[in-house]
Amino acid sequence: MPIQKVRDLEVYCLSFDLAMMVFRMTLKFPQEEKYSLTDQIRRSSRSISANISEGFGKRHYTAEFKRYLTNSMGSLEETKSWLEFAEACQYIDTNLFKSLYKQYEQLGSKLYRLHDSWS
Repeated sequence: MPIQKVRDLEVYCLSFDLAMMVFRMTLKFPQEEKYSLTDQIRRSSRSISANISEGFGKRHYTAEFKRYLTNSMGSLEETKSWLEFAEACQYIDTNLFKSLYKQYEQLGSKLYRLHDSWS
C-alpha cells in the first residue's frame, strides 16, 4: 500500500500514541513540576511526531525528509532522558518507566530504519 499521508507511516502513529501516553502520565506529576519536567517531557515527546509530520510534507526532497527524521530521533532521545528523571524523582514507577523506555527504543529503531531506507 503506497504511503499517501503521514498517518500511513507506522512511526508517526506510534510516536503520536506514545506522546499521548506521556501526556496522560504527566497529569499525575506534582504541580511544582508544571513548568519544568512536565513541560519538557511533553514537548520532547510531541516533537517526535511533529518532526515526522513536517518532514513528510517535504518528503519529495529526500535529504530534507531525512533531516526531520534525524530531529525526531533527537527528540526521542531527549524524551528517554526525561523519563529517567521522572523515575528517579519517583513520579513514575519502575514498571511504567521500563515499559515506556522499551517502546521508545523500539520506535527509535523503526525511525532509524525508515531514515536509512527512504529514497
